[in-house]
Amino acid sequence: MAKRLTVVLSQGQSQNPAKRGLEEDLVARLLMEPGIDVTVVPHLYDLQPDGTAMLCLQGISGDMVVLSWLYERAARWILDRNDVRGQVGTSLILNEDDDEDEDDDEESAAGESDDDKQRVVDFRAPPSRKIYCIDLRADNQAATYVDEIKRIAAETNTDVVQLGEWIQGTPAPEQMQRYLEGGTAAGVGANGSGGGNVTGGDGPREVNRVDEEPGRRWYPVIDFSRCTNCMECIDFCLFGVYGVDQVDTILVEQPDNCRKGCPACSRVCPENAIIFPQHKTPAIAGSPEFVGSLKIDLSKLFGAPESDESAVDAAVRERDEQLVMVGRDAVGESVGIAMRQQQAEDRPKDELDGLLDELDELDL
Repeated sequence: MAKRLTVVLSQGQSQNPAKRGLEEDLVARLLMEPGIDVTVVPHLYDLQPDGTAMLCLQGISGDMVVLSWLYERAARWILDRNDVRGQVGTSLILNEDDDEDEDDDEESAAGESDDDKQRVVDFRAPPSRKIYCIDLRADNQAATYVDEIKRIAAETNTDVVQLGEWIQGTPAPEQMQRYLEGGTAAGVGANGSGGGNVTGGDGPREVNRVDEEPGRRWYPVIDFSRCTNCMECIDFCLFGVYGVDQVDTILVEQPDNCRKGCPACSRVCPENAIIFPQHKTPAIAGSPEFVGSLKIDLSKLFGAPESDESAVDAAVRERDEQLVMVGRDAVGESVGIAMRQQQAEDRPKDELDGLLDELDELDL
């Protein structure tokens, strides 16, 4: 039987008419496409791990396209933390950040020794399917996304078995068409809700809508393709957000303990592995820019509010502000920072350190 491709549309948090219009246009167009099942869920970041929507996503076994109002990295690792995993499917739809940083990423990859570092993802068995995450902010035309999904659907169906292996004789044209298009209607959501029926070559089609109303959330998401399990985040965070699993791998154990609006731990992560998908600063929200590159001022990149404030200084200030708000004492750099700075002083300088020293001497 031909593979069916599941398209998951994660709705925006607001009722913005333009966003809702694009979402509904996409759903209507995709229901006309053979071999594609459509599932609509609330905003991906807000979903509870034991909620209906996430259970629905966990039940999808084949290749998947996820459309959301999030950077690709953010969407992918939100899914990952909820055990919805797949190999990285590459989309040809690029936003402006992708275009601008493509050359920088290539230069960074060529000049860094990051390949020598072991990442958490290196210890995992590769999943047998692909997940394509696409940012709906890249284009405001539904046709752009539909064309890309059709390309992906064709790509994922290249290994369809030959009809002659299981059909005796010559199939009629309508039999072959029914086989190639999957044969059955898309299922109804786990909560029994559905939407707009469409009659196509593979029978009546329905969009699988999961009607759930999760509240707005704020918590860190770990990009395990970057994370080296250094544990600096668990040392720095004083709100019990982080923990470790049975094999001592870092995880976001108590996400709802995180203080809303505070991205401090992402500023001290040496690998830029911590994402806050709703933060206003693109690099913290999961933008493809600055993934492992140290060629620009960290404080400016991570949105430090003062021009003379480093990323670490901003993180310490933000943490102290949150501690005071809950009636605790500010700790400054006495917790989770001193050891990191001491280790940095003992480390011999490399080529990058030399370049930074030269820039400092220029006094630009």
